Formats: sequence, structure tokens, C-alpha cells
Amino acid sequence: MAAIHRTLAVLLLLVAGLAVAANPAHAANPPVCSQYCDTRDPSLARQETFPVGTLLINNRRIVLHLSDADGMAWGSIDAGTEGESVWLDRSFDGGATWEGLLGKAWIPGTWTGTRTLMYNLSDPSHHRRGMVRACGDAHAVACTAWVRPAVCNPACDNAAGGTDAQPVSTVTLAGRSISLHFDAAGMAWGTITNNRAGDEVWLDRSFDGGASWPGGSSLGRTTNGRTNRFNATDPVSYLYGGVVRACGRAVEGQNGACTPWTRPSANRLRGAADALMYSYDPYPSWWPSSWWNSAVALSSVIGYTRRTGDQTHAWAIRRTFDVNRVAFPAGARSSDPVDGHFISRSVDDTAWWGLTWIDAYDLTHDGVYLDEAVTIANYVAGFWDPSTCGGGVWWDRERTYKNAVTIGLYLRLTAALHNRIAGDTAWLNRAVTGWNWFNASGMINSAGLVNDGLTTGCQNNGQTVWSYNQGLAIGAAMELFRATGSTAYQDAARRLGTAALNSSLVQGGVLTESCDRSGQTCDDNQKQFKGVFMRYLAEAGQQFQSFADTQATGLWNGRDPMNRIGSRWAPPAAPPDWRTQASALSALLVAS
Repeated sequence: MAAIHRTLAVLLLLVAGLAVAANPAHAANPPVCSQYCDTRDPSLARQETFPVGTLLINNRRIVLHLSDADGMAWGSIDAGTEGESVWLDRSFDGGATWEGLLGKAWIPGTWTGTRTLMYNLSDPSHHRRGMVRACGDAHAVACTAWVRPAVCNPACDNAAGGTDAQPVSTVTLAGRSISLHFDAAGMAWGTITNNRAGDEVWLDRSFDGGASWPGGSSLGRTTNGRTNRFNATDPVSYLYGGVVRACGRAVEGQNGACTPWTRPSANRLRGAADALMYSYDPYPSWWPSSWWNSAVALSSVIGYTRRTGDQTHAWAIRRTFDVNRVAFPAGARSSDPVDGHFISRSVDDTAWWGLTWIDAYDLTHDGVYLDEAVTIANYVAGFWDPSTCGGGVWWDRERTYKNAVTIGLYLRLTAALHNRIAGDTAWLNRAVTGWNWFNASGMINSAGLVNDGLTTGCQNNGQTVWSYNQGLAIGAAMELFRATGSTAYQDAARRLGTAALNSSLVQGGVLTESCDRSGQTCDDNQKQFKGVFMRYLAEAGQQFQSFADTQATGLWNGRDPMNRIGSRWAPPAAPPDWRTQASALSALLVAS
């Protein structure tokens, strides 16, 4: 994971040298994992800063060390004698309680000092920002000040100024108006108008969707009518998609009022991307707990990075690749074992990862991603079988089904490899042969729509027309058009696109899966289908741009205050999750 290099700003929360209060957390907590898990060796730290001054206890030196690049801290004691000790305390609730004695280490033998292991400052898996202090016992016990890194993205918290790009919401209190505002960088501030001398206004900030806001309460509290600006994303701590609200209190009473919790968005692409990354877990480095859906979600993040140039989330590409390229037992990433190199018994799941690494290669030009796509494609190609139905790719390792999603993925992947490997003929031959088979297989029905697959008798099985099967067929044809220059493929893509837009996949001008309809619910797979369709439809030509713009406008207008978008892109709304968010981001990326 790429480190974010900047000088660490810190907030000192208590006076150094205070004796330890007897208020630690009572139960032992599991290790916290971010880039690394707790108890990492300090010799591996990529950075060392000293956010507070040295604490002296009977002339022993207690020092708190931080590595912003690792998001971790450790403590040390020097000029001591055998048996004296040092440890860290860590709090996730603003110092009300803490995990104490973390990494406690005693000076051994004839040594004069020792140090703890490293511990994380934040817990992105559970959306918690923490703070730490170093403590020592040298015939007296004392601790440094608590330290919490300031939030910078790129401007740091408590910045003055700012131009109002998006007034969000207002609440009234005793004739005053309390308002929340965002600027073009996504920083937030609060105002109180019609106010009297002594009226207060402040911001609250939460990284867990408004469930709690320890350390994020009363930010910028002032009687001047307007707070300074604060961030809602903390990239150093891998905490994305925070929410804020503006609060105020009238001078003549003790009651206050707050606006609703809202997630800032500098623009709709960034707002949608931050909301998606809220659910990314940086330690296992995926979106728990769907394997192929994580591949498509990462493709959406890659697409965001490529279109906007914003590198905020680019670290997740290599992180996902490095952590997940190994083998996993059944249940760790999928219900099936993963063999390594993103390969599993589900041939279609494997192929999705191949397309993701093609996207990563296109963004970064790093050959490691292209090599991985080749490894994956070789595995998928091993399931091309002309002995049944004259061709096609089996959906699973047991060779039980030939379906649209697997052949669509195979065609897109093989043609994409040809377009990126100089001098290739083998992958192109596979793509052309595969297209000819698919086009004649009967999977495309008389209305120009792609049904789910073939019967055991090699006939169209008449099962549901899903948008992603239609989209993959369009994407495959367009990749073959780029590979060969033959307009026959482009024409085929456009026919498939037009057929979809004239079908029951579009209801009242809105892309609609069968599971989106009244009384039905899309499952975790189906939630992501529409984004795949929109991505590939946009490649087929400008004649589809108006439709793409309509979808983007509708789904964004239907978002909730936290920029979350459900599976339905028209009322009534459906509950959002990260799969629906990834699908929506894909649609937003192809809008004008």
C-alpha cells in the first residue's frame, strides 16, 4: 500500500507527564489491523517522527515515536535500569477508556533502555480513529500527552476560509439558522445566522456513519458565527466516507440543534467513490465478503482514478493485488478455495479478476498486472471445449454449464490481451473463434437479447436476460472491433445496445433488472449487473450517451445523505450496499 508522505500534524490532548488515571478498558481487545497488524517490529518502520517532547521520569526518558507512513506508533525508555518499563495506551473514544499496557517491555539485564512493538493508531476495519500515548514506570508512573494525527486531505483540519460550493442542509433553533456547507475540495464547515452574541456553532464528525463520533465532537466550536473547515476523509488512516453535521446552541438556553449527518462530496464522482471505499477493508484488502464483486468494484475504483486523475484511492490497486494473489481456503474469500492467482473453480469469477488486472495495467502500465491477466486467461481458456455444443467455455471446473457470462468474459479478456501484447496472434485467434461460436450459438435470441445460457441440448435456455450479459457481449464486440478494425463487430455491439434499450431492461427510461421491479429484491450478484452494462454500452458509440447521462442523473438524485445509491435507479429506493455503490459508480463514470 502506497504511503501518503506528509509531515504529521498532531493534536495534543492532555498535558504531558500527567499520572495515569485508573480508567483503562476492562477487557482485552483483539489486535487492530490496517496496513499491518499490531505488534510489528519498529525496525521495519518506514518513518519516525516525535510528535511530543520527551517525558522525564526520575531522569529516565520516555519517548513516543510515530510512523505516519505506517499509521503506527511505539514507545521507548532510555537512561534506565533493569526492570523499568515502557508501554503504549490507545483509546478509540477520546480518552474516556483505553487499551492499556500495549507492548509493555522491561529493560533487561545490563541494558539501559528498551522499546515496545508498533501499534496502529486507527482501525479502518471498524471505522475508528484512535489516539495513543507512551507511558513508563521508573519508580513512578507517568504518560506523555495523548496524540492523534490531524486529518489532512490535502488541506488539514481547522483551515480558514473556503468558498461555498454546496450548501447542504439547514436546521432552525430559536429563530437562528444552523447550516452545513461544503467547498469544492469536500471540506465542511458550519454557520449560524440570525445569531446573537454568545451563540455557538460547531461540527461533529463521524467515521462510522453517525453511530458515534469520539474525538470528532465540537470541531471548530466558535461564537463567531462560522467554524473553520474540516475534512470528512482521512487518507492517512484509510478512513473514507466520513460524515459531518453542523450543530449550534442559542446563548439563552442549553438546548442545541444539529443538521442531519451528511457525507461531503466535492463532486458526484468523488462522492460515489468515497462512499464505495468506506466499505473496503485495507488489511484483507477487498470488500468483504464477495469475491467476484470485489473484482468489479476495484475496476470501478480504477476507472475513477483514470477518469479524474485523483490518486486518493490508487493505493488499493496494488494492495489488493499483492494481498490476494495467494491461495485461500474455502470460506476465506469465496465459498470455494482460491488456488492462487485469483483462480477458483468458478471460471467466471476468475475471469472477472483477469479483466480487473487489464484495467490496472491500462492505468499504471505495470507489466505485473498484464502478466497476471495472461495467467488467468490461460486458465479460463482451458475450459474452451468444442466437444460439447461445438465450443464455448464451461462456467465451472465441473463442466456443468455453458453460459453467457463466461463466454462474454472470455471474449473480452482474450481480445483485450491481443490489443496489449505486441505481435500476438494466439489470443486474437481465440477471440475471433469464440465470437463466431457465440454469435451462432443461439444464446442471442430473436429480439437481439442475450439469455442466460444453453441447455444440455445446446439450445437457448430462455432464462432471464440480465443486463450484464448484454453488456459483456457489447464489450466483447467492441474489443474485437479495436483488435481487427472490422466494423462488423462494432455494428454487432450497437445492435445489442439498441436491442437492450428497446426491451424490458428499460422501464420508463431507466435501466431496470427484473429483480428491481416491485415486490422483488436483487441478490448480491444481481446488485452489480447494471454497472457492467453501462460501462460497455458507453463504448459502443455516442448514440448511447444521452441514455447514460439520464441514468447518472437519476441515480445520483436518488442518493441518500451519505451519497449511497441502491440497486434501483428510480423510486422507490432499495437499500444500498457496496455492490450497488460500485454499480452506480460505473454508471456515473460514463456520463458526460
